[in-house]
Amino acid sequence: MSGKDKNLHIMMTESESEQEDVGKEGIEWIMNLPDVPMKLPPHVELQRTRVECKGDAPIHTDTIQYSGAFASMGFDNSLRLDNFRNNFKIEVINLKGDDIEFDMIGIDPALANAFRRILIAEVPTMAIEKVLFANNTSIVQDEVLAHRLGLIPIRVDPRLFKYSDKDAPNENNTIVFRLHARCERGKPRLTVKSEALTWLPNGSEFPLVSDKSIPNSKPQTYTSFSCSQDKLPEFSKNSIGPKDSDIILARLGPGQEIELEAHAVKGMGKTHAKWSPVATAWYRMLPEVLLLEEIEDELAEELKRKCPVNVFDIEDIAGKKRATVARPRACTLCRECIRGDAWEKRVALRRVKDHFIFKIESTGALPPNVLFTEAVKILEDKCERLIAELS
Repeated sequence: MSGKDKNLHIMMTESESEQEDVGKEGIEWIMNLPDVPMKLPPHVELQRTRVECKGDAPIHTDTIQYSGAFASMGFDNSLRLDNFRNNFKIEVINLKGDDIEFDMIGIDPALANAFRRILIAEVPTMAIEKVLFANNTSIVQDEVLAHRLGLIPIRVDPRLFKYSDKDAPNENNTIVFRLHARCERGKPRLTVKSEALTWLPNGSEFPLVSDKSIPNSKPQTYTSFSCSQDKLPEFSKNSIGPKDSDIILARLGPGQEIELEAHAVKGMGKTHAKWSPVATAWYRMLPEVLLLEEIEDELAEELKRKCPVNVFDIEDIAGKKRATVARPRACTLCRECIRGDAWEKRVALRRVKDHFIFKIESTGALPPNVLFTEAVKILEDKCERLIAELS
């Protein structure tokens, strides 16, 4: 390259860098102007973050996910990982027994629903799958009784067991229970409850048909346990059994009898509802109740009477009765408070789009807080598999 060409190349490079600097300075200068909006106008921000509940129907129910939806207003609507980390929070409101209530703040409805679906259908538990009847003279048919047994929650950690798949029933994938109940003649009817299920840590006691061609052969059973489950450290102090002992299975009349073996295996709720670890898992958006004007005296008392869940209260301020929002979280958005003349101009009902009240009711196999942790792990595994497939 000649000296003249080198000088021309240097001049072009310097010109391009100057243009980039001018461009950057120009953007910063424009963004620093007082009339350039750094935030959305209040009415647009309200539509983006809130669902408004009117007297006839809710409005602005969609979540705006397109990153350039508000580009003309200078607002970046894209989902950024750092923003999600800074804004996402979980606040436990109540944890008692098998129930938990917590708030998920700063999350998209799709993710909240993903957790709900995983809790119902993909967190595994142990449930009775196979029932072997030796005798059943009750009025409850075999298949009906087997179905009732399958729906009994079992008090055991499913993470300690493997899926049975095609493996033979053994101490690592099967739990065996025995039930034998008989109502003697001349005695009142006998109610058979889940407490009658007895755990057999050594496996099945029902013999298979033995091979008579082999003399002195050891009788085989329906399971192949190499050791007793109560000898394992995880079960030595925590015996396995039904979560509740008072679940009614059948009622026996005089002379009737039930004798059976029930085999429990590991499974997921998407296969059958008996493996679902939750009685229910649901969420709702946080209600927001606002008084658009001061409501006093007779109107305040009328507003308090309107609400069936006592969201509103009355305070005595300077000798006047004034309505206040005392319990907005209890609002079910029944909209009774905005029905009637002019009430929609006095009270505003909204829902926060990224704030969810989440409730989990466990069946008892695992505590509800552990169930949610397991759901997070399952979603994480799905994301890792997707990334691996894409890469």
